Amino acid sequence: MKKIRKLISTFQKMRQAQNHVLSMNRRNLEYVYPNNSRCNFPIADNKLETKAYLRSLSIPMPVTHRVYDSFFSLRKVESDLQNLNDFVIKPAQGSGGGGILVIVENKGSELITAGGRIVTLQNLRTHMSDVIFGIYSNGLSDQVIVESRLVQHKDMDILSPSGLTDLRVIVHQNTPVMAMLRIPTSLSDGKANLHQGAMGAGIDMENGNISHAIHNNVEITAHIDSGHHLIGRQVPYWAESIAIAETVAYAVPLKYLGIDIALTESGPVLLELNVRPGIAIQNANDLGLYAALRSKAGAA
Repeated sequence: MKKIRKLISTFQKMRQAQNHVLSMNRRNLEYVYPNNSRCNFPIADNKLETKAYLRSLSIPMPVTHRVYDSFFSLRKVESDLQNLNDFVIKPAQGSGGGGILVIVENKGSELITAGGRIVTLQNLRTHMSDVIFGIYSNGLSDQVIVESRLVQHKDMDILSPSGLTDLRVIVHQNTPVMAMLRIPTSLSDGKANLHQGAMGAGIDMENGNISHAIHNNVEITAHIDSGHHLIGRQVPYWAESIAIAETVAYAVPLKYLGIDIALTESGPVLLELNVRPGIAIQNANDLGLYAALRSKAGAA
């Protein structure tokens, strides 16, 4: 009898989770594809196209210093970058943080990454060649973007000096539904990607305070490196960040998106769009995204 009751309880919990949690299949079939025409995917999938599409809106975005689209174009990398003390290398069509290289100091023959590693110019050329070859873009030929390195807000820098924390906002039909901070750690080499070792901190949408946090899907209350307490912290420029997310959502024809925003001293800066935002944001918030999406739809 006890086994039967346990089975019933387990089944009930599974049914309850099904009504609250957004699975990958449900995300794709009920939100990504019905709300986003495939012909518009490049607006989000290509960072250069994102910038071009939104340029007229005067939304703050990182400055593009250089773009390399062929192996031949890399011959002048050393002279091109000699006057840049710090910068970020990104694949135009990369995802999940793959291929991003953050340089905090340019010493000429050697460059220092956000994680403290030394990169030679030859290492840099090899990395950029890999980007162009499509190593970080599902085998598709790609472009290398050299962007300005953003300096984050002092509250975020105290919390996480390892790298740039970003704010991920999920929007559906122009409405912000759920958000989290993606906070770098020493394990993530200064990158704000959960699967690379960054932490996820869920945000209360009403007040912009951190309400829950995880690292490697384990609940935490403090930064694993600095020890700084997370729960209850206020996200700087919360209202302004949500306003940017809404502006972008209304401007683009993609109606289910992840919008990534950096929190700098001068205000929020748009980093990129993601037409297939991951579902780990639910763990960061300890809240099912499916229930939140349906709740917002019902309130609209």
